[in-house]
Amino acid sequence: MKQFNIKLLLPFLLAGSSAAAQLKKDYPIQPVAFTQVHVSDSFWAPKIRVNADVTIPYTLEQCRKTGRIDNFKRAAHTIPGDKMTEYTFDDTDLYKVIEGASYGLQVKKNPELEHYLDTLIAIIGAAQEKDGYLYTFRTVNSSTPHPWMGTKRWEMEEDLSHELYNSGHLFEAAVAHYQATGKRTLLDIAIKNADLLVKTFGFGKEEKFPGHQIVETGLTKMYRVTGKKEYLDLAKFFLDVRGPGKPNSGEYNQSYKKVTDQHEAVGHAVRATYMYTGMADVAALTGDQQYLHAIDDIWDNVVEKKLYITGGIGATGNGEAFGQNYELPNMSAYAETCAAIANVYWNSRMFLLHGDSKYIDILERTLYNGLLSGVSLSGDRFFYPNPLASMGQHQRSAWFGCACCISNMTRFLPSMPGYVYAQDKNNLYVNLFVGSTADIKLPATKVTLTQKTNYPWGGKVDMTVTPAKAAAFAVHIRIPEWAKGQPLPGNLYYDKDSSKTPVTITLNGKPVKYTLVKGYAVLERAWKAGDKISINFPMEVQKVLANSNVKDDKNRFALERGPIMYCLEGPDNKDATVQNIVVDKNAVINAVYKQDMLNGVTILQMPGTSASRQLNSDALINSEQTVTAIPYYTWANRGPSEMTVWIPYESSAARPKPAPSIASKSTISASVPNKRMYMALNDQYEPQDSKDNSALYMHWWPKKNTLEWVQYDFDQAYTVSSSQVYWYDDGPFGGCRIPLSWRILYKKDNEWVPVKNTTPYEIAKDKYNSVQFEPVNTTALKLEIQLPEENASGIHEWIVK
Repeated sequence: MKQFNIKLLLPFLLAGSSAAAQLKKDYPIQPVAFTQVHVSDSFWAPKIRVNADVTIPYTLEQCRKTGRIDNFKRAAHTIPGDKMTEYTFDDTDLYKVIEGASYGLQVKKNPELEHYLDTLIAIIGAAQEKDGYLYTFRTVNSSTPHPWMGTKRWEMEEDLSHELYNSGHLFEAAVAHYQATGKRTLLDIAIKNADLLVKTFGFGKEEKFPGHQIVETGLTKMYRVTGKKEYLDLAKFFLDVRGPGKPNSGEYNQSYKKVTDQHEAVGHAVRATYMYTGMADVAALTGDQQYLHAIDDIWDNVVEKKLYITGGIGATGNGEAFGQNYELPNMSAYAETCAAIANVYWNSRMFLLHGDSKYIDILERTLYNGLLSGVSLSGDRFFYPNPLASMGQHQRSAWFGCACCISNMTRFLPSMPGYVYAQDKNNLYVNLFVGSTADIKLPATKVTLTQKTNYPWGGKVDMTVTPAKAAAFAVHIRIPEWAKGQPLPGNLYYDKDSSKTPVTITLNGKPVKYTLVKGYAVLERAWKAGDKISINFPMEVQKVLANSNVKDDKNRFALERGPIMYCLEGPDNKDATVQNIVVDKNAVINAVYKQDMLNGVTILQMPGTSASRQLNSDALINSEQTVTAIPYYTWANRGPSEMTVWIPYESSAARPKPAPSIASKSTISASVPNKRMYMALNDQYEPQDSKDNSALYMHWWPKKNTLEWVQYDFDQAYTVSSSQVYWYDDGPFGGCRIPLSWRILYKKDNEWVPVKNTTPYEIAKDKYNSVQFEPVNTTALKLEIQLPEENASGIHEWIVK
């Protein structure tokens, strides 16, 4: 393709320009760039502002404090030493924050931030090798090289080196920075690196696939900005070279088959959805229909069998991966924040290809729930996984050693307004309902479209259409699935009460006839300045049920109001306990807006009951209470506590509050530094088996062949004579096995003395292991565990009697 003058093309190449589609083959529908959409509502505007004012500066400072910036300085040899950070992909955290900061600069000028980015880009450039190679962990030439990177360039790319992953994030940051500032500094660094990749990779050259996908979308963005077709060709190569027969081919990295032969979502959920996004980009830019058939089938598989009601994806912590069909555990749900962001990217592309509202239904669900839950209301505490139930073991963190989710959030939120509108010739799509003003250039005329709404708390949306001149065009307004009595496309979830108040649309105060096309109400007419569309979405509370194949949601419902999913959380409910709550399927639910709660939210209140166990009796104590639900995205903003999205409507699905026991009243200490795991020992949660991830467990992984311990300090002296332990063992694939041996010691005059057991110490999986011993009166017991030679061990529960 002819090389264009980039500066001349800049106005046309900003995301969303219809001119971009005319320059080359591209998506038939184009997004309206976020720079043309000015959000002014009380929901998204404050969150975007917190990201700009708190999260981006915080993350830049963390990149400095944790040594991520020093990685580049050491690679450039401008500071001494060769000690690097923990992961070979840590360079990307800096790229992603630069991308997010650049998006912010497109919306609001900030000379101080722009100058700081200039400084960072100079540091990045100094670490780049002459031929364009940019990978600090190799260039630093460390005396103790990172085990993931191999002895020479690209050697371990298909496994763990992340060289191409780093390049992908560099490319995305470079395009964002160039579009924001017009400066070529980072773009030139990216072009130099991309040219090296073009020279190095291809059939007949280095025939390697990226171990972690993202370079594909980075290259398509570079192609759009530079016009260099070689970048598009290389993106396609990186997809086509995937397949079986290589040492690292497998489901985990989606290379177990050729990409065009894949029809089910498998493996690492972030890698997968980045790849599906890249396939959509390459399909749009090349017209490759085979890619479309594959990602259409994969999308159906996710939506029908592998999607959490929050929009989260990735069921298992083992491999951060998609599970089997209908495998959607709640307590152990992984649902990584990065996967939610990637799910938005993918569904956005699917909409641009097909123009169907079902993709925006998934996008909206993910956006308001599984994605937004990843960052605290304060903007400086974060979730990596986003589970749908908790016993209190999940807390937001200030930082992670693997910080991908944090830096990903910083780059996503400023670009959120870019998902509100899209256009295809004289068809204008309204995808999301956000108080905002947008300037959109249609072939017929320039249009200013203003939305006024209290969405998602209120269902009324007023839109004022102001064309620069009277002109004919079509406005496509998405009618969400939830507004039709169906939570999501597909059959994975359904509304208990399918009847629904109809959506009403008026034009200039009068009911208007419209046709429904692919989920959009299409209003086609000659528009004039001041035309006003009003939509009323029914904001009724929906009780959502799951497909009977999802065993974890049996006899439970989830609550939804508009696009918002709800959960029960400890601080709002009796005894700070929610796992023991039962709510009748037909209970009346009231929605109440609370201005002074969680930055202003609508909460749900309903009658319910809670069950508690009592000592020395199988009879339960049942008590009535008012049950309160809060928006899922706001949970864990008040400290760790119990939480559940899926609420039992049958008492058999609830977990009665345990009666106090010697163990539950004890103080725990252990040879495990992570104190969050301690509560597993005495939470009285019954595991289904030794590998049950939905129950809490404590573990010593990655230790092996060591003597470890846990200790109960009682609230008073007790006479005890037996103990039971339920071991955690996630074999054959995990790292924990039952121990080689164990024993009980008791405290006697500040000395630890072994008990005199009268029965053998049992060691078996999938059951409580018991020991009886001569009675001792003591204030503390210690459990000593000898780990296996090649594995760690773990404990679900430790009972003392």
